Amino acid sequence: MKVLVTGFEPFNREKINPSYEVVKALPSKIENAEIVKKKIPVVYGDSIETVIEGIKTVSPNIVIMLGQAGGRSCITVERVAINVNDSTAPDNLKNVLKGEPVVKGGPVGYFSTLPIYRIVKGLTRAKIPADISNTAGTFVCNSLFYGVMHYIFENELDIMAGFIHVPYLPIQTLKKPHLPSMSFEEITKGVKKAIMVSVKEYRLKYV
Repeated sequence: MKVLVTGFEPFNREKINPSYEVVKALPSKIENAEIVKKKIPVVYGDSIETVIEGIKTVSPNIVIMLGQAGGRSCITVERVAINVNDSTAPDNLKNVLKGEPVVKGGPVGYFSTLPIYRIVKGLTRAKIPADISNTAGTFVCNSLFYGVMHYIFENELDIMAGFIHVPYLPIQTLKKPHLPSMSFEEITKGVKKAIMVSVKEYRLKYV
């Protein structure tokens, strides 16, 4: 059994991105499932293609995409991806997209197929702040989430997949003390727990 876990490169003048820092720290196996790690560019389109290439190469059972959500105070498990790219902020190739679909002619949205309620329950039981989020935004995180779910559904793949946002690390808020953060150790523990819950759920459903 394989779990593809992805995290983004830094963006918006940040030197680090907690999503990929956590991915790098994950063990090679969780619940006897192989953990495959991948770094994703903060670029519309390229991010989707990078994960799709990973899916083709790895043939994972589960795909968990991680991203940074500056300003959020807990780990947030995303419920839905929507078919729109819309942001005033540029991606890392300076693309600014306003009201453009992620996939032309694609459905309005896709729901995560991760066990989002069980993940949040597992994290809160472990005393890690977590919640379900009903918006992944309209920047590259949502674009990636939507594009990957579209690929999975269009190709009728038995892959459980979804997106999880993590807060800033404390070092990122030194000059932004008004913004919340979470320790690297706590975020890593939370992501490991999310993977554990997802692996167990996958085995119940598909194995």
